[in-house]
Amino acid sequence: MYQALYRKWRPQRFSDVVGQSHITDTLRRQVSEGRLSHAYLFTGTRGTGKTTCAKILAKAVNCEHPVDGDPCNACDTCRGIDSGSLLDVLELDGASNNGVDNVRALRDEAVYSPAQAKRRVYIIDEVHMITPAAFNALLKILEEPPAHLMFILATTELHKIPATILSRCQRFAFKRILPQDIQGRLSQVAAAEGIDLRPDGAELLSRLADGALRDALALLDQCAATGGTVDSRQVLDTLGLAGSLQTAQLMEQILRRDAGAALTQLHQLYNGGKEIGAILNELSTLSRDLLILMTAPQGGAALLSGSYDGNTLNALCRLADPARSIYMTKLLQETVSGLGLSLNRRTDAELCLLRLCDESLSGSLTALAARISRLERGVLQAPSAPQQAPPAAPVPPAVPVPPAAADDRPPLPEEPPEGPSLPETPPAPDRPAPVLDGPVPDTPAPAGPADAKDSGLWDRLIGQYKSRLPAMCRAFLDSARGTLEGDLLQVVCADDMVLHVLQEKAAAALQSVTSEAAGREVRVAFSVGEVAPAPKGSMDDLVGLGSKLDNFTIKGD
Repeated sequence: MYQALYRKWRPQRFSDVVGQSHITDTLRRQVSEGRLSHAYLFTGTRGTGKTTCAKILAKAVNCEHPVDGDPCNACDTCRGIDSGSLLDVLELDGASNNGVDNVRALRDEAVYSPAQAKRRVYIIDEVHMITPAAFNALLKILEEPPAHLMFILATTELHKIPATILSRCQRFAFKRILPQDIQGRLSQVAAAEGIDLRPDGAELLSRLADGALRDALALLDQCAATGGTVDSRQVLDTLGLAGSLQTAQLMEQILRRDAGAALTQLHQLYNGGKEIGAILNELSTLSRDLLILMTAPQGGAALLSGSYDGNTLNALCRLADPARSIYMTKLLQETVSGLGLSLNRRTDAELCLLRLCDESLSGSLTALAARISRLERGVLQAPSAPQQAPPAAPVPPAVPVPPAAADDRPPLPEEPPEGPSLPETPPAPDRPAPVLDGPVPDTPAPAGPADAKDSGLWDRLIGQYKSRLPAMCRAFLDSARGTLEGDLLQVVCADDMVLHVLQEKAAAALQSVTSEAAGREVRVAFSVGEVAPAPKGSMDDLVGLGSKLDNFTIKGD
């Protein structure tokens, strides 16, 4: 009868246990020196060797011919424990024997001396499933046990164990097994079983096992059943996974906000037999790697999953930012956790991809922060990569009143004769004063010549400009430059986006401040030209806008 690989290759000695030398060395020394405790508590994730070490310890303390703390596995006691026929060593399941009556029965029979072995050993797996009343019933015998009695408790959820139990046990924490250790064990098992396991296949299986050697052996068993060579491609096809290349392509489409291409890629993976949950899990792992690489580029390499090469991660990092990566990782985790209750897993995955491509569909604060970050990046990169926008609209007049028709204008006065100057005649009282593009005739003359050019006015008045402008426009003044030429303030903007914002939101304020400073009516005109780049930190006003960013629209965004 065929036996699963993880059962056939279960370690029989402490030296066979992989990746837990800090525990096996201590237990072997305690057995060889006879300094054994009456109660042990093994904690850790699944597949790391808790139950295996419990059985080895039970054999070692009862072995007739121990070898340096290890059981001989040849005497009647060792063989009886392996087969389960020795009644002095009893392995119980905490989920099935969790009631107070079960613990009372165990306590009543534990006081009797062992029939065949040296010690009576009780191995209770998943002990956190025992009820509080059962734990209380176990306390007395656990605190003052007979000399022949030993308890070995194992659990994956340490926080559920009462403190009264923890204080009476020697605790050993089993850590996740490193991928390189799992890979070496898989290669050893495959060579003994005649399985053609390639290095890339062993590496992929060791990463998929997530630190559990039992899971790795079970996956190897499944992949070897298909026959032939077990390489990375066969592992992906057998287990229904997408693979790092296809997952990276899907992530690139999401980061570029190409929802159509992302949905098409998901459709191809789905029709190719890939499992929806596995695809989203791989996207979540990749998003986590991007976040770690962006936030800790120097010391974070050891924290990466190892599923993707450095060139791929660096290329994707140039398309992402930390705020969006956090949003993507959280959304993927929430979607994966809800797939178990979903009526249509594919629809949930498609909705998730749409929200990943467009944060505005989510409506969360994290999505708003990502949108602000994208806007800041677009503003800072605008001088080097201007956004396409329609031509700027003609500049409106300073006073939004249409000029009078040509037929309605009063006739210009004739040239006065030579001689003493005559006083100017004001307009007739029954006719309104004409509206002209320049200064009206009855206004005082400007302080200097009409063609004087003041290029330093902008620097002198920049503080007044910002105090008069709305908060959303202040940062854009750093990407503009103004020059007063006669009665015209010519504002040169770095790009079309700056021109669009200032022209719609700042024209009136710029005209008012400049007119007050010049002592005459000034018109404002906008154009696009070369402007020195804004100093670092000039976007501070824009960062604090928050929800006010929705009050205006930037063309081309």
